[in-house]
Amino acid sequence: MARDKKPDAGRPGRAALAAYALPAVPLAAIALPLYVIVPTFYADHLGLSLAAIGTVLLLIRLFDAASDPVIGWLSDRIAPKFGRRRTVFLLSLPLTALSAFMVFWPPSTAGTGYLAFWGILLSIGYTATLLPYTAWGAELSTDYRGRSIVSAFREGATLVGTLIAIVLPFAVGMDQIHGFHGLAAVALLILVALPAFGVVAVRAVPEPANRSTSRLSLLDSLRYLVRNRPFVRLVAAFLLNGFANSIPATLFLYFVSERLGAEALRGPLLFAYFLCGIVGVPIAVWVAARAGKHRSWCGAMILACIVFFFSGFLGTGDIAAFAVICALTGVLLGFDLALPPAIQADVIDCDTALSGEQRTGVYFAAWGLATKLSLALGVGLVFPVLAWSGFVPGSKTIVPDFALDTLTLLYAWLPILPKLAAIAIMWNFPLGQEAQIALRSRIDAAARNPSGV
Repeated sequence: MARDKKPDAGRPGRAALAAYALPAVPLAAIALPLYVIVPTFYADHLGLSLAAIGTVLLLIRLFDAASDPVIGWLSDRIAPKFGRRRTVFLLSLPLTALSAFMVFWPPSTAGTGYLAFWGILLSIGYTATLLPYTAWGAELSTDYRGRSIVSAFREGATLVGTLIAIVLPFAVGMDQIHGFHGLAAVALLILVALPAFGVVAVRAVPEPANRSTSRLSLLDSLRYLVRNRPFVRLVAAFLLNGFANSIPATLFLYFVSERLGAEALRGPLLFAYFLCGIVGVPIAVWVAARAGKHRSWCGAMILACIVFFFSGFLGTGDIAAFAVICALTGVLLGFDLALPPAIQADVIDCDTALSGEQRTGVYFAAWGLATKLSLALGVGLVFPVLAWSGFVPGSKTIVPDFALDTLTLLYAWLPILPKLAAIAIMWNFPLGQEAQIALRSRIDAAARNPSGV
């Protein structure tokens, strides 16, 4: 991580931040396989059609959408002595671990109903775990730059978990549904590590102080959220950029196998991409400390558009060129992971200063909903389009040229459009370091004198 020469007094030390980051490892082992490996595995080995898988995953997210604001609101309103963030986080761990185990180690008879049932439970459990976890992190620091460091610890651990989730499936093997396979190894990892790491984090990291001076109803909470213009801009940009990122993530395995003709290199290339992402996280923190968080994020998205544009011209055997693209976009992924959550913490200050209630849970519920929608839209769009083009996964026949061209168009060029829209939204974002310092002064003053006298 980048050196923090002037840490804010309220932020935990590096050992505590490392403990806080631990649960991000198994949580990441859920996220990547669910949208990158699970669709391919269920299609190739269980015989589910791409259109059916895309529809199920989209319906899961739409069903889950109703739970996000409720869980966020509850995590803001409950007040146990153990801490509102830590309590909800700890209670959710068994459901998340069990449902992930069932999705990643399905029986050979599993169909769309099985995927829908356990997928819904996993989505709800994952929300109940991730939402208070990220809200907890957003409240660990009140400093503009310090929040980037907290985010960097968590997202760095996220990338470590992602690398593990890449290595295990391909190291163990993904060529069968019977017995112990690669996704089963991920399932066991999550079942054991998520509860264990969660307990370590809860024991090592305190609950931040609640700066609320008032309490709002759920309806009033949503009204203040909609009126928070910096938040609306940020979540719109995040949704667009997340949608852009979800498309190549969903199609990566097919692009490498069918377009580049390098099925054996899918694992190493994916590993290299996320390994470079780990390198990109401290670079993002360093750049943001000098150029500001939103401009640094915009710059990274611009570079990603330029790099990805060239991937559309690759064909069979262009492995070296694609490896360079993976490395460059991997470094830029570090910006996507580290900076938006840190900006989100600043945006919440706008609401706290105005409403008087520190409602980080509600805001990260909206944030999580945007994440899920962006991922679901990616799967729900590209799989039906691929199926329409004549692309059949797992087929031994030659893929038609039209299907390959459609795959390339979706993978390389379609993501550029929503990224450009996200850049336009964030370029002149109004909340920088000086504005955030002023907001924190108002919040602290109100907390010291809640009566306003």
